[in-house]
Amino acid sequence: MSPLVRWWRFNCVGAIGMAVQLGALACFERVSCGHYLMATAAAVELTLLHNFVWHLHYTWRDRRSARAIPGQLVRFHLANGVVSLAGNLALMPLLVHGARLPVLAANAAAIICCSVVNFALGHLWAFAPAHAAGRAAQPTARPATHAP
Repeated sequence: MSPLVRWWRFNCVGAIGMAVQLGALACFERVSCGHYLMATAAAVELTLLHNFVWHLHYTWRDRRSARAIPGQLVRFHLANGVVSLAGNLALMPLLVHGARLPVLAANAAAIICCSVVNFALGHLWAFAPAHAAGRAAQPTARPATHAP
């Protein structure tokens, strides 16, 4: 699959994921009594799981195998999860308090800021072809040297 097609698919999933995250944030913020950072973290986690399933079956479906799914889920959470959580939790206070944006508008901006990094991490590591992901996870073996 060409990188341009994959980028398009990634953004389609991302657009749906953004709707999931914003909807979840609106609900979670109501029940968390205005603790928008806690609500943001919960919405990000829900969206990560949603997006993983869609990326697995749509964006990177050519790199899917039953044996690889657990590793892909772990790598996706370590890559996209860390970027999304750190990015959202770092940007939200700046956008809500500094720029005085409403919570949902601030969250939409934070999602967009994280998307390019998330695509690169998904493409190069989380959903990398099995041989590339294995190579990144395992140390490279050195050839044996023999003394003359």
